[in-house]
Amino acid sequence: MNGNKITIKEKYIRMNKIGIILIIAILIVKGFAVQAQETLTLEDAMQIALQNSPDIKKSRLEMNRNRLLLDAQLAKLKTHFNLSVTPLSYGLEDKYYEQTSEWLETENLNSEGGLVISQPIKWTDGTLSLNNNFSYRNNESENPSFIIGDSSRANPSTKYEGFNNNLYLNYNQPLFTYNKTKMSLRKQELALENSTLSYSIQMLSIEHRVAQAFYAIYQKQVAQQIAEEEYENQKMSLSIIESKVAAGLLAQEELLQAKVNYATSQSKNDNSKVDLENAKDQFKKLIGLSLYKEIQISTDIKYVPVIVDQKKAIENGLTQRLELSQRKIALNNAEFDLIETSAINEFRGDVDLSLGIMGQNNDLGMIYDRPTRSPRVEVKFTIPLFDWGERKARIKAAQLSIESRELDMKILEDDIIIGIRKICRNLRNLTNQIAIAEQNQKNAQATYEINLEKYKNGDLTSIDLDRYQTQLSQKKSNLADALIRYKLELLNLKTQSLWDFENNTSFVPKEYQQNVKSTKQ
Repeated sequence: MNGNKITIKEKYIRMNKIGIILIIAILIVKGFAVQAQETLTLEDAMQIALQNSPDIKKSRLEMNRNRLLLDAQLAKLKTHFNLSVTPLSYGLEDKYYEQTSEWLETENLNSEGGLVISQPIKWTDGTLSLNNNFSYRNNESENPSFIIGDSSRANPSTKYEGFNNNLYLNYNQPLFTYNKTKMSLRKQELALENSTLSYSIQMLSIEHRVAQAFYAIYQKQVAQQIAEEEYENQKMSLSIIESKVAAGLLAQEELLQAKVNYATSQSKNDNSKVDLENAKDQFKKLIGLSLYKEIQISTDIKYVPVIVDQKKAIENGLTQRLELSQRKIALNNAEFDLIETSAINEFRGDVDLSLGIMGQNNDLGMIYDRPTRSPRVEVKFTIPLFDWGERKARIKAAQLSIESRELDMKILEDDIIIGIRKICRNLRNLTNQIAIAEQNQKNAQATYEINLEKYKNGDLTSIDLDRYQTQLSQKKSNLADALIRYKLELLNLKTQSLWDFENNTSFVPKEYQQNVKSTKQ
């Protein structure tokens, strides 16, 4: 029997040790979970989104691509050096000579090279080039019969071996047409500016979307906290009713209703937790954070009134909005299309001037012993006669496109004015709503505390207390919603007017300012 007692005692000690170990393990796991959880502020979330957002990455790639294309267009305006070399060219073939109606065997051995140094002229759309062609020829062919009849030149074959060099300066100038070089450069500059605008607009858009998602999580957290408080209150209420029913002070029906209220609050609390986790998943996807990363939102959403100058907001929006700049670029491109369209079937000319010197000799050192000057002037005109109205129709279509772009700008300007006015009205309205919501929450809190004491004293039913609890939860939620809407409207005003009224500073993205400055330089 003593042995049995010792055995039971040992088992008891072992169970205690196992329990202690399990408790320690749970605490360690919870500690790691807390360490793995990351607390994010709105600024932290913005930085992560600007680095990881797929939309931002795509816009950044497009902007960098257009920057490289502009660099290539600028490099195209610099002096180009082109060297072509044919080290060896050999051929043996029969050629037909019509003068003698004979096929004669011809053997050719050549080696040649050419160097072209060209410089595009941006302001005239002309091209100045220095050309040098050097060659060595070793040709041998059978003598035609009409030469063989001449006894003084009666050779079974003719042979030539020598060097040739042609050096000349050439200038080509288009006439009566638009400057394609300047237009190509300007169009590429506008393409870079447009992609930079798109990138900046994406940055503004992602900031607005991140703020919305961030405050949505905050809203879910507040709702979860309210549900948690309500759940704890229902738990306390159930405990009070159980003790009163056990003492015979309340009827059994009160306990049944209290249990229903408790279960409802528990379910509501669980649902709020699910909603919060779902919102976190969507938020992590938006900013490009791992879905397996545990996060927690931290923010100070205290109400600080901001003075908004509606006139300044509208003026700044009409002068700084990036979408208006994009519309202007679209208008410029439409005007360029009109210029290009006007060049269809146009009267135009080309002037080609060339001045050079050519020499040839069997001896390389004597190649310019008897040089030949080779000046050349060519003037060419292209004169359209009749195109069945193609050019006229295309020009009219291009003009209508310009009118459409101008109308787009006017519509956007009106939308900017309407949007900013609407936001300013909403801000004034939300200011009043916040003041009302704050007072309503104070009143609901005081009402709940008064009726809770009545409930404890048995002067109030659980159904009535539940109604006051619901009212308090609703007023807390209303205040949080009003504060969040105020914050979002301030952010909306900032993106619509590109002016930060909270800090009284411009809100034009630095990337856009830097790229536009570099483009103009």
